[in-house]
Amino acid sequence: MVIRTRFRRILFPLALYAFSGGVTSYFVWHADNGERGMKAKLAYKEQIRDLAAQLADLKTQRVAMELKVRQFRTDSVDGDLLDEEAHRILGRANKNELVVLLSGARK
Repeated sequence: MVIRTRFRRILFPLALYAFSGGVTSYFVWHADNGERGMKAKLAYKEQIRDLAAQLADLKTQRVAMELKVRQFRTDSVDGDLLDEEAHRILGRANKNELVVLLSGARK
């Protein structure tokens, strides 16, 4: 009898501590590595930063396109601009024209 009570007095708290330690470690691991954990939060912040940079690039492209469209919508179309766009789209030039190709040219 005495052995059982000593055994229970030592084993029961030890089992309780092991169980609570296991449960705690489970929740801590999921708080760090889980679907909504700390690592996922960092990944979401990086994704937000990349998408914000992409949005800024798209906004600048949109402003440039709106400016071009506004130039074409006026009552009189700028002849040089129209000629430049026609040559760019068709890929042709007059035999008397000099074509200079730039490496960073827009397409």
